[in-house]
This record gives sequence, C-alpha cells and structure tokens, in this order.
Amino acid sequence: MKAFSELTEREVLAVAISGEEEDSRIYMSFAEDLAGRYPDSAKIFEEMAEQEKGHRHLLLEMYEQRFGPNLPPIRRGDVKGFLRRRPIWLTKNLSLDAIRKEAETMEFEAERFYAKAAEQATDVGVRKLLGDLAELEKGHESLAARLTDKILSPDVRAEEDKTRKRMFVLQYVQPGLAGLMDGSVSTLAPLFAAAFATHQNWQTFLVGLAASIGAGISMGFAEALSDDGSMTGRGSPWLRGGICGLMTTLGGLGHTMPYLVPDSWSNAFWIATAIAAVVVFFELWAIAYIRARYMDTPFMQAVFQIVLGGIIVLGVGIAIGAA
Repeated sequence: MKAFSELTEREVLAVAISGEEEDSRIYMSFAEDLAGRYPDSAKIFEEMAEQEKGHRHLLLEMYEQRFGPNLPPIRRGDVKGFLRRRPIWLTKNLSLDAIRKEAETMEFEAERFYAKAAEQATDVGVRKLLGDLAELEKGHESLAARLTDKILSPDVRAEEDKTRKRMFVLQYVQPGLAGLMDGSVSTLAPLFAAAFATHQNWQTFLVGLAASIGAGISMGFAEALSDDGSMTGRGSPWLRGGICGLMTTLGGLGHTMPYLVPDSWSNAFWIATAIAAVVVFFELWAIAYIRARYMDTPFMQAVFQIVLGGIIVLGVGIAIGAA
C-alpha cells in the first residue's frame, strides 16, 4: 500500500474519481433500503448520490484536461489511511441512526481527503477544485447529520459533540474492541489445550501469558501500520496500536490469571479451570455487548459471532489438549 504523501497528482485525482463513484453507489443502496421505511430520508440519500456523481464528473473533466482519458488502476484501498467501507450486504436493514452515522463517517473522511489533497496539489486549478470539493463534502456531512433531527428527534446536536463522539469510536473503541476480540478468542485454544494436556496450572499460565503478550504485540503493530490517520482523523497510529495491543493482551490475560492458583492446592487444576470458564463467559458476552453498543451490530448477530465462535474455539482447545 502507498502512503498518501507518495501519490502523484494524477493518482490523487484517480483515487478521488473512484471514491466518488463508490460513495454514490453506497448512497443509492442506502436510499433503496430506506425507501419503504423512511421515504423522505431515502430521497435525501438519492440527492447525495447524485451530488457524488456530479463531483465525479468535475474530477473526471479535470483529469482528462491534465492527463488524458486513461485512469491508473488505483483505489482508496490501495492507499494507507482510508477506512475500509463495510460490504453492502452488511448495511442492509440498518436503523436510520446507524445509516446516518455511516454517512457522517464517509463524508468526514472525504472532506479530510480533499483538504489534504488540496494542500499537496501543485496545479492551481486542481488545488481549487479539491478545496471546493472539501467544502461541499463538509456540507454533505451536515446534511447527513440533520437526518436524525428531522426524522427521529427535534433536538439539535452540537456539531462538536457529534464529531467528538465519532472520533472517540474511531480512535479508541474500534482498535480496543478489535484487540479485545482477538485476545479473548484467539488465546482460548492454546490456553485450554495446554491446560488439559498438562493438568498443571503453572505451565498453563506460562502458555497463556506467552500467547497473550505475543498476540498483543502482533495486533498492536498490525493496527499501527494499517492506517496513519492522516485522512481518517483516527489519531496517532501508535496510540491506536498501543490501545489495540493492550486490549489484546488483557483479553488473553483475563482467562489466564486463574491458573495462578497454586498446584499445591487440592483440586487446583479444576478450581482454576472453573474460574477461567466463568471469566470466558463474561468476556464473550461483554464483547458482544460492546459490538452491539458501539459498532451498530444487531445484538443477536454479535452474540452469534462472538459467543458461539468463542465456544467453538474453546471446545477445539479442550479436545486437542485432552487427546
């Protein structure tokens, strides 16, 4: 993946063109999904989709004037710093508030992209176009934000509060939740495999400790290197990486700590294993709740993905250790 600062002016315009096309399709899918429930809101998303098409047309005209008709095969996914759009099939039947949040994030990212691209542009015409588009995208963000006020509630939310909440989720909740999920689930198999293979608490604790710290280091670096935060506003990559790595380690240590029960105790192994099982139960349900609360995932879907998946991983670890 290329860093944004490494893109040529031609590549910046190509990324912008493909981005506007993708966003237009996403808004049309929102409109189709809302048409039966909130027809007025659906019309707003249709209008936003048409405006994205207009932005693409302006960008394409500028590109053809400067570089000709051939677009280089580069998209947002090829550039560090962009959030990955969730697949269309995961945006079906979302609440109006969830769709509004998705649209706000999309427009906030687009605004930052155009502002950064305008700073980097050397051609006066390109710089002016990108600056104008940044302002237009900022207007889109305000338009999307008004959906809740118009349909769901008469109260007006302060723009600063909405931005702060969105950034809190992007900078802290997302990397922390990703780490907690990985640490809690991925360490289950090695920990319980070691437990049932040795029936020794101390050896099991050492395996869990190594698995937790190793997973934390791996997830921390992966998060830090995935997005430099320059366009998404997700903050320092090393802060996010630190949060992700710390939560990964804590997720694994939660069900590792019970194995500090001394082996000299009567039935020490079963006492530690019972405590660890209770910890795992609460960990998985807590993760499912956080996903439903902050990531707009239906609660039962979150339970199915996290709790059931965790139980399967736990069972695999026990089966391998007891073999």
